[in-house]
Amino acid sequence: MNTRPVITVQLGEWPEFAALATPIRFRVFVDEQKVPADMELDEFDAVSCHALALIGDEPVGTGRLLPDGHIGRMAVLADWRGHGVGAVLLQALIDEAERRGMPRLVLSAQTHALGFYARFGFVPEGDVYEEAGLPHQAMVRRR
Repeated sequence: MNTRPVITVQLGEWPEFAALATPIRFRVFVDEQKVPADMELDEFDAVSCHALALIGDEPVGTGRLLPDGHIGRMAVLADWRGHGVGAVLLQALIDEAERRGMPRLVLSAQTHALGFYARFGFVPEGDVYEEAGLPHQAMVRRR
């Protein structure tokens, strides 16, 4: 029997999640995808709502919601991809945006993840562009 792990998501601010979210982001973006380390942490971390996905007490994924409705820094550790972690994380951020009354959400999707975000109602907008050396596509979701 193939059972899915129980995934919980906690929402909070950067000071409480930095120590757990930073290693996930660095493993995914810096180590795997070769994003420059100095680009990974930025001034938006301090003003964002952060989501941390846990399996048991192990942090396995993270993402953030900026005050202007941008979702970003979605990262799931390689061993946990394909287990629903990203979906639970994204839904938690969408739910929080709705709770905050945000009528429009925007994200910058790596092109390989377009189908994933489309399942949550995000639609491509504009042309593909390069960000941190990787092809991206702006996507928008309206209520």
